[in-house]
Amino acid sequence: MTTAVLGGGLTGVTIARLLLDRGEDVLVIEAEPGIGGLCRSKVEAGYTFDLGGSHIIFSRDREVLTLMTGMLGSNRNERVRNTKIFYSGRFIKYPFENGLAGLPKEDLFFCLNEYVRALIAAETGASRKPATFREWMYSTFGKGIAELYLVPYNEKIWKYPTDLMSPHWVEGRVPRPPAEDVIRSAIGIETEGYTHQSVFSYPLNGGIEALVHAVAGPLRGRIITGFRVRSLAKDPDGWKISDGEKTIRADKVICTIPVQALVAALPGVPDTVKEAVSGLRYNSIACVYLGVEGPVPDISWLYVPGSTDGPENRISFPSNYSPKVAPPGHGAILSEITYNEGDEISLMTDGQLISHIVASLERMGLVSRDRVRYSAVNRERYAYVVYDLPYQENIRVVRDYCKSAGIPLVGRFAQFEYLNMDACIRNAVDFVKEWT
Repeated sequence: MTTAVLGGGLTGVTIARLLLDRGEDVLVIEAEPGIGGLCRSKVEAGYTFDLGGSHIIFSRDREVLTLMTGMLGSNRNERVRNTKIFYSGRFIKYPFENGLAGLPKEDLFFCLNEYVRALIAAETGASRKPATFREWMYSTFGKGIAELYLVPYNEKIWKYPTDLMSPHWVEGRVPRPPAEDVIRSAIGIETEGYTHQSVFSYPLNGGIEALVHAVAGPLRGRIITGFRVRSLAKDPDGWKISDGEKTIRADKVICTIPVQALVAALPGVPDTVKEAVSGLRYNSIACVYLGVEGPVPDISWLYVPGSTDGPENRISFPSNYSPKVAPPGHGAILSEITYNEGDEISLMTDGQLISHIVASLERMGLVSRDRVRYSAVNRERYAYVVYDLPYQENIRVVRDYCKSAGIPLVGRFAQFEYLNMDACIRNAVDFVKEWT
């Protein structure tokens, strides 16, 4: 009895590893030349960069965190977070509500006053249940924090109006910051937010892909790469999986590839399901890699909400995660830009994009052009799930159809959920516990 896991990203290899550990026959089928998905890494000219954007290892889920760090073993470096937000020419402590003392005084008053108003409205029952993501930001953090940081940053990363996005995915996921912390931060007393990521890990060698390979270690000989699933059909003998040239047989299949690719490979899909799939919004990501001579700023990663500060939404400094990701005496910088097909970023050449990012970094005082020794760009089609207002109905239609077809969906773009690495592993672990 063979189970084929479609997709060799972190979710796919975790599922396959767990099934193998309990004695099942598994096969991982991956379209790319190597495994990893959004957790792939590249090594070039002595630098190591993550292809799907900067990743770190942290979690509130102690079981999953122990699993990840245990898999890496000694190939792990631990760091204390030093994260900033670039706002009005200043480097504000992250999260924004924990760095209010660094704001101009008028902005500080605006944020604090509106936070208190939002808090009073919530506690007296005067606030209504948010109908959109933007309303959720206003009611949770107040008008000041929302307008100065959260709305511009989120519209920059999602490339979609926040008043047309559903709030369901953040409700319960992101709590209202404690009033004591907001007030303390406003008067300059140090506070920490999101403490579950205040200390994080990263592989010493190999980039984040090292975690995927650590998980996939026992799967040697059970992974097929360079096999893009173009048709998937069931007959009395099981499943036929084809890339258009070769066919693989399996008794069961588990899907971790983007649901768009899955549905395109299935025969006889109803128009209602095709329409629902086409209605699922997502963003792509372009990552600009820079290797520089000399040190980089002592920052873990930097959020850039301002549209005039540059096209990037986040800048990370991987050489502050591990000393092995850059040659001695050099540093590594990774800038992330989300985009949609047909927009300005998608139409730029790699050279133009690199030029824009270097100019942006220079304006922020992070690096000078004459120190850049290496540059490259990578683009990933599937990066972020966008929760627009029709999302919940569209994904229900798709999931119901796949369930009726006997194809489980697990992972970020199969489930079509905004899942971090730890959530992907948690979903894999929980799925295997129930899989028969």
